[in-house]
Amino acid sequence: MSEPVLATRDLRRSFRQGDVTIDVLRGVDLTVGAGEIVALLGPSGSGKSTLLQAVGLLEGGFQGSIRLNGQEAADLDDDGRTRLRRDLLGFVYQFHHLLPEFTARENVIIPQLVRDTDQQTAGARADQLLGVLGLSKRLDHRPSKLSGGEQQRVAVARALANKPPLVLADEPTGNLDEHTADTVFAEFVKLVREEGTAALVATHNERLAARMDRVVRLHDGKLK
Repeated sequence: MSEPVLATRDLRRSFRQGDVTIDVLRGVDLTVGAGEIVALLGPSGSGKSTLLQAVGLLEGGFQGSIRLNGQEAADLDDDGRTRLRRDLLGFVYQFHHLLPEFTARENVIIPQLVRDTDQQTAGARADQLLGVLGLSKRLDHRPSKLSGGEQQRVAVARALANKPPLVLADEPTGNLDEHTADTVFAEFVKLVREEGTAALVATHNERLAARMDRVVRLHDGKLK
């Protein structure tokens, strides 16, 4: 059996507020297989974002094991974790976080250049992804000239630009109206499947979660 793209074991995270310790993650065991799309369900405040920050290697303070493509993050220094994050992960957030001074196409090209992809190849990849997402006529528009749904489509293309084995998505359509959210989410799932990428998607939307391969629920700091 092949190594899962993501595996956590006994993952824990606590925060101090004055004299009080708040246990947000209380021993999370989670696996995501290659090409699998997993919904992470839980109400607001349940720790979904904290879990994604942990497996995305975005901040420290966590205890337990995080393995990405078989590599143990705890064994790496800051530079090693940065390389792991750059090479293996893509991110989509509730808010698009596009670079406002750059066009849609440039926003998808830039992360590829960071990985030393040549300009021509990066441009072709951006055109391909944005075309699949219906943005071929919006390539040269800056984010301020795009609708909310279009901005989030660009964010999806950016997350997939370097063909990461795993995409982490935190309420990726939570800032959109229901109709636009349904459309963008369907396009996200379709593109992730076509790319053969795995995805862990945090959401509180049961209807969207039902479109994924598997649902895990975060409750009281543990997965149910």
